Amino acid sequence: MTSPSSLRGIEAQDETAESGWRPFLRRHQRYLSATGTLVVIALFGAAIFHLTAEVQYGDVVAALAGTSWTAVATAILFTGLSFLALTFYDVGALDYIKRKLPYMDVALTAACAYAVGNTAGFGPLSGGAIRYRSYSRLGLEPDDIGRVIAFVTLAFGLGLAAVACVSLLVVAEYVAPLIGIDPFWLRAVAVLVLAGMLAVMVAARSGHEVSIGRFTLRLPDTRTSSRQFLVTALDLAGSATVLYVLLPAGTIGWPAFLAIYSVAVGLGVLSHVPAGLGVFETVIVATLGRAADVDAILGALVLYRLIYHVLPLLIAIVVIIGMEVRQLAGHPAASSLRRAGGRMAPLLLATLALVLALMLVLSSVTPTPDENLAFLASHVSLPIVEGAHFLASLLGLALVIVARGLALRLDGAWWASVVIALAALLLSLAKAVALVEAGMLAFFILGLIASRRLFVRPASLFGQALTAPWLMAMGVICLGAYVVLLFVYRNVEYSHELWWQFEFSAEAPRGLRALLGVTIGATAVAIWSLMRPATTAIAPASEEELERALAIVDAQDMSDANLVRMGDKSIMFSSDGRAFIMYGRRARSWIALFDPVGPVDAWPDLIWQFIETARSNGCRAVFYQVSPRGLAYYADAGLRAFRLGELADVDLERFEMRGGKWANLRQQVSRGLRDGLEFSVVEPTDVPAILPELAEISDAWLAHHSAREKGFSLGAFDPDYILTQPVAILRCDGRIVAFANVLTTQTKEEGSIDLMRFSPEAPKGAMDFLFAQLMEYLKGQGYRRFNLGMAPLSGMSSRRLAPVWDRAGRTFYEHGERYYNFRGLRAFKSKFHPHWQPRYLVASGGLNPILALMDATFLIGGGLKGVIRK
Repeated sequence: MTSPSSLRGIEAQDETAESGWRPFLRRHQRYLSATGTLVVIALFGAAIFHLTAEVQYGDVVAALAGTSWTAVATAILFTGLSFLALTFYDVGALDYIKRKLPYMDVALTAACAYAVGNTAGFGPLSGGAIRYRSYSRLGLEPDDIGRVIAFVTLAFGLGLAAVACVSLLVVAEYVAPLIGIDPFWLRAVAVLVLAGMLAVMVAARSGHEVSIGRFTLRLPDTRTSSRQFLVTALDLAGSATVLYVLLPAGTIGWPAFLAIYSVAVGLGVLSHVPAGLGVFETVIVATLGRAADVDAILGALVLYRLIYHVLPLLIAIVVIIGMEVRQLAGHPAASSLRRAGGRMAPLLLATLALVLALMLVLSSVTPTPDENLAFLASHVSLPIVEGAHFLASLLGLALVIVARGLALRLDGAWWASVVIALAALLLSLAKAVALVEAGMLAFFILGLIASRRLFVRPASLFGQALTAPWLMAMGVICLGAYVVLLFVYRNVEYSHELWWQFEFSAEAPRGLRALLGVTIGATAVAIWSLMRPATTAIAPASEEELERALAIVDAQDMSDANLVRMGDKSIMFSSDGRAFIMYGRRARSWIALFDPVGPVDAWPDLIWQFIETARSNGCRAVFYQVSPRGLAYYADAGLRAFRLGELADVDLERFEMRGGKWANLRQQVSRGLRDGLEFSVVEPTDVPAILPELAEISDAWLAHHSAREKGFSLGAFDPDYILTQPVAILRCDGRIVAFANVLTTQTKEEGSIDLMRFSPEAPKGAMDFLFAQLMEYLKGQGYRRFNLGMAPLSGMSSRRLAPVWDRAGRTFYEHGERYYNFRGLRAFKSKFHPHWQPRYLVASGGLNPILALMDATFLIGGGLKGVIRK
């Protein structure tokens, strides 16, 4: 069996840590980015607190209550028009990559993606996850989905930049004081950006390619660019009108407001703050505060967030959950929509969980309406109100934690969400008779119940360390609650006695205690996630586990699965025990060898189980030498496939050394017979008698090639391993001169070999002779296929638009003969006219695939020294 483990050109430092500030920044990039985002939120929170110095919370509530229902209905109408425009980003992207999907499927996917992206922030990630899950179910390949995500992100960014720059020419005087730049320079920058974009459009008028260094980009033609600019303009016009109709009449003209709104959205995007929270509001208040009452503007902003961000999310959930109803699923027109919807529901519910978490925390730091407080005072005791208020805020924090599990479709997260939502619903009534809050929680519970069948992954919920984005989400909620608390009770002078005031009318102390509880809880969770052990040791499989695994191996078709017999790998079984993954650990990589072994229907949950377990131990999950059959399951888990090479598979039912194309191989077989070579297969029970001769040949082969034993994806000459399977041998003049251990299963679907070693005295061409004779033997035994193993880096594309990974691999394949005989290996296997099947390395993006390949190489070669010494 041949593996990429033999690549000699890969060198890296073993596990020594780099020093200096640049490596430090690289290692902690995510956490530093999250911290920077929290700092930005804090700064803009302070700015908006300063801008609203004369505003009272009661005035904002009154402004909200005074908004007419006509304005609200008009805002909802323009929200729908804006989302209709947003769907054409995806339509344009699919047209750009020359793929066609039904508009209803595309519209549903795009609307749900933007409903999540607008609310949770990080559109390319959160909205991208929606697109990935939906479009993969609709038949798009991962590369195509990645191009769609890149297109819609770039199209919106460029369109927004164009509209914002045009707007800056109009409203530079309003924006300049916010960022401390002279209006003249703002206009100058806007003109330069517009000129650059115009130049790009002119250069791309025919849609030709532009090379920038090593990168090649196919620019959209003028028609595509113009269409996407129009889509962005319509989208911004619609979303701006949503806020405009909620503002007091006569505040500002619509064209000027569109300019201000576009700049505010642009600054919110540049800040990398989720949904531009705080940044957007600060720009709007600062620019419009002189034209209208600030309390009315704040009331309009609150309604805008609810109508444009929360309402589409709720509608998307209603639509998706509706598709889960059996009656709708049975309708032919709903089948494709339901396929897409089933993958989006978990992410939509996870986003709603974040919204509800924010709602529960913010409601704990805002006053209860006087009439509700009076009702509670006459029907409920004070300790119940105080306890409900405090516990509801903590449940909001708990919802943030379980939201991640909902996004990953964990069954434990589903149960936890139902329990938390039910408890929060009861507490919302006990603390403030909050009917809207209770209604939202009830809607969430119904959504969970309707989509119960989607949450079936039996991974541990509380065994996972929260990642930087989720820790940042908790930080955003705590900071937001702190700013709201200061705003609401700005006229209440702080004193230590506030903490100990327990009265129905003492709302500020109640809010202080709730915020303290949330902050302490969030800090504890963050410390637990950051300080827990990063990795744990993994033990090789026990004898009992090996016996269970071998029973599965014998009942399935993949002969390579016999490598589990080496006993050097750990084993993870599926929850039902029908399948397993064999894996090893190197540095921060948990590397699974091949696809899961067992029935395909057991793969998805087992793949997720492996990924979650690896991540809970602070490591990356890697799948090595996987087949195309499982790519959809890895893609669903958010991993990417990177081509490793091609596996040669011979159809034994058609294997006959007749005809012109087999002439060379027939000659090699005839030559072997003339040289006195004799082929036979020794059954496992008879192998002990020849084991000393095999060991002598193995040692001579290693010495002749200056090599050492490998591991993981290759077997080593271990007597316990050799004795478990038949051995094919070649004799010459009565002496064994070559051998190969044969890998088989009871299904007789496929046969293969692992170790293949020759004595230096073996006649030339003995390798060809052994392979040909073994294939004839297996064919006679009823086997249908013969696995010749993988040709590393074979089949990689060298086209200009191919991924960088493929082009780099192709270059190494063509010019790396100094390190490994890539071409020679493929040429040898081509003698047997096999069917070539791609094999992949699967990992998350960024640097992870490179690090994973290095870790796999070191794991197979026995560390850095083993790789260097062959």
